[in-house]
Amino acid sequence: MIAALDRGEVRVAEPHGDEWQVNADVQAAILDYFRLRELEPHEVGPFEYLDKIPLKSGYAELGVRVVPPATARYGSFLSRGVVLMPSYVNIGAWVGPGTMVDTWATVGSGAQIGAHVHLAGGVGIGGVLEPPGARPVIVEDGAFIGSRSIVVEGVRIGREAVLAPNVTLTASVPIIDVTGPEPVEHRGYVPPHSVVLPGTRPREYPAGTYHLACALIVGRRSESTDLKTSLNDALRDFGIGQ
Repeated sequence: MIAALDRGEVRVAEPHGDEWQVNADVQAAILDYFRLRELEPHEVGPFEYLDKIPLKSGYAELGVRVVPPATARYGSFLSRGVVLMPSYVNIGAWVGPGTMVDTWATVGSGAQIGAHVHLAGGVGIGGVLEPPGARPVIVEDGAFIGSRSIVVEGVRIGREAVLAPNVTLTASVPIIDVTGPEPVEHRGYVPPHSVVLPGTRPREYPAGTYHLACALIVGRRSESTDLKTSLNDALRDFGIGQ
């Protein structure tokens, strides 16, 4: 099963129409693999590691560019045209063609990253493997995730959405669409083409009023915007700079 994951023949989760189906058996196989493997040394040039899982290899054959000291674990799948700047991709992750994993970005266990996605510098995509059947983090085709953003706990980012720098999304963080006359709240899901900024909203406590983190959908990415546009270009449509 792990060899099939490494070759991209099976996935932790797969799209079915507009929904995603989680393969609990694959998640369980990864957990079993962790339990069965023993620590062993791995030497890569001048570097030495001590881990249960070997590193991925054969990048030239895969058509993947890997900039030292980027690391991908065996059991992750990298499609043709992926670029790994110094970054990390964990077991069970699936990364689509033409995607950029920028410097110090991390792709957690089981995360599903679509085609032509840009994970900017320092982005943290969380891992989800248990309990088996739990949805992993999903970033769909063409999305742009801004520097130092964090996406965890099975959050799904829709096609061609744009997250500004420093957006933090968990399963419980409110994602509020403020583009209409009334706010519309989402949890764990960013609709396609959304442009998302970090925000706060007030909450009353016995000790006073405090502002809790949320995310704000402030607009929609234009259909005419090229998928390779910079984050600045995507935000400029809404009068917002970094």
